[in-house]
Amino acid sequence: MSATPTTPPPALRPYLTARHELLWDEADAFAAEHVAPRTARMEAAPGRVERKVADLMAARGWFAVTVPSAFGGLSAGHVAKTILVHRIACVSAAAAAILQATLIPVGALLHFATYEQKGRWLPRVADGSLLLSIAVTEPQAGGHIGGIETTAERAGSEWVITGSKIHIGNSHLAGAHLVVARTAEAGVSASQALTAFMVEANRPGLAVSDHRPGLGLHGFSAGRLDLDHVRVPEDHVVGEIGRGLSVAQSSSILYGRPNLAAVSLGIHEAIVATTAARLKTRPRYRGTLSDLPVLRDRIGGMEARLRAGRILAYQSVHLLDQGLPCDADLINAKYLGHQWAVQSAQDAMELHGAHALDRDYVLQRLWRDIQHTYPPAGTGEVQRIRLADAAFDEDHIQWSERLAAEAAWARPGPTAA
Repeated sequence: MSATPTTPPPALRPYLTARHELLWDEADAFAAEHVAPRTARMEAAPGRVERKVADLMAARGWFAVTVPSAFGGLSAGHVAKTILVHRIACVSAAAAAILQATLIPVGALLHFATYEQKGRWLPRVADGSLLLSIAVTEPQAGGHIGGIETTAERAGSEWVITGSKIHIGNSHLAGAHLVVARTAEAGVSASQALTAFMVEANRPGLAVSDHRPGLGLHGFSAGRLDLDHVRVPEDHVVGEIGRGLSVAQSSSILYGRPNLAAVSLGIHEAIVATTAARLKTRPRYRGTLSDLPVLRDRIGGMEARLRAGRILAYQSVHLLDQGLPCDADLINAKYLGHQWAVQSAQDAMELHGAHALDRDYVLQRLWRDIQHTYPPAGTGEVQRIRLADAAFDEDHIQWSERLAAEAAWARPGPTAA
């Protein structure tokens, strides 16, 4: 497989500082040294959760890339976060998924937790001693937040939470889960009926089902949580009571969508690189497959999609770091980034012929992994509905403007390195 860009492509330079470029190099070196040697093992043992890579990323403080330095974080912002997820996903989407899944609840804490709560949880994320998950999706409601059935009832100075959550990223690695539960009677609008809680993994009554590997992302866990009258103190409420929908939606838009765009981008780059290398080295007639115009047309389409997806991914998070309204851009980056990568994956499978069906060939892993960036943070249908809101000028809540502008990380100035 030919290498993905070892230096940022010129088209990304408007969005990157010198600090970003150093982080790009650091992520590439990390992926080559620590992730690449483990990918074959992760594929060979899909029932095993990859913990070592998580520990190594945690030791570098990457789970706190957007956390202010006051809480031990890197204060680096969303472009930096995208670099880390993107570059690791070029080598292993599963490893990148481990990183991006904890970054979502971290974002929720940054925007909705009290100062005391941030001081309790975020330094532990920053020093690598705590990974987090966000638990919203349910067996019956799926990703329909308004259909959440998990309940939280007040009992004195505590809350008692009962229900089940599924497809929870890092379910087997997380030391605490951000759980969204219903705190109002049925019939109350979802905008006022839900509340977010921090629930430690060792709380009595919380059970994590055995890891079951999915189609792809082998080594990453996205499992089930069952909460049977789990008690948490009142100070574990994140945000105001009844604002759980805002916590979930804003985290999905500001963190979930761009994170998944970065995972799709990394997979997409690996797909194009793998296919180009194959066509350049496969003999045909007096040359190679890459000499045939019909195949060059196909690879040209893949390259066009990749370049467009790259710009969408980085431009949207650049706007986010500036505190500008960009919800629709973040949504579009996730939607088209996935769609284009899937199209290129299918083209690559066809261009490889029967070789693509070899279980041990990297392309099969890439094809399986890209399927996993479709459902989380909203399916394609959900993204298009949100984009329609923007087209009709009905997207009245701009989380990017409302929350990102309040973020406490230090944005690098013009002379920052």
